[in-house]
Amino acid sequence: MTRILALLIAIAFVFSGKSAFAQYVDTGDFMNFGPNFTSASPVPRQLVYFPSRYAPGTIVIRTGERRLYLVLPQGQALRYGIGVGRDGFRWSGVHRISAKKEWPSWTPPAQMIARRPDLPRHMKGGLENPLGARAMYLGSTLYRIHGSNEPETIGQAVSSGCFRMTNEDVVDLYNRVPIGTTVVVVNN
Repeated sequence: MTRILALLIAIAFVFSGKSAFAQYVDTGDFMNFGPNFTSASPVPRQLVYFPSRYAPGTIVIRTGERRLYLVLPQGQALRYGIGVGRDGFRWSGVHRISAKKEWPSWTPPAQMIARRPDLPRHMKGGLENPLGARAMYLGSTLYRIHGSNEPETIGQAVSSGCFRMTNEDVVDLYNRVPIGTTVVVVNN
C-alpha cells in the first residue's frame, strides 16, 4: 500500500511540473523505479515514502538497513542498496560531499595496507578499480560513497568504512547531487 501511495504522489508531482521534485528525479528515469526495474544490484533502487526532518537533497545512510536515501520533497526518497563497513568499521556522523570524481584512482590508506599488505599501492581508475565508476568524497575523511566492481557485495557489511554501490547506481546518484551535499550516516 505504501508503494502505491508513493507512486501516486510521485506521478502527481511529475505531471504538476513541480521543479523541486524534477531537480532530483529525471522524469525519463522515473518510470524505472517500479517493482519491475531491472538492475545489476541485488537491491534495486526505488522511489519510496520517506517522511523525515531532512531537507530535500540530503543523503541519509542507514547502515543497519544497508540503504542510502536521497531525500526528495513531499516525504519521498530514492532508496539505493549499499554495502557498508564490516564489524569494527562502521561509523556515524554528518559530512558533506567535498569532491566528486569519475573513474577515480585508488591509493589504499596506510591502515588498510597494514591489514592487507597484498594490496597494490596505487591503482588507476577503470573497471578493475575497487572504487568503480564514480566516487563522492566525504569531507576530509578517508571515506567515500563509491561504485564497486563487486556488485554481489551490495547489501552486505564488507568494506573498511566506505559505502559501496553498483556502478549503475553510483552514476545515478553522482548525477543527482552536487559537491556540498549533506550526508548523514546513522547506525541503526
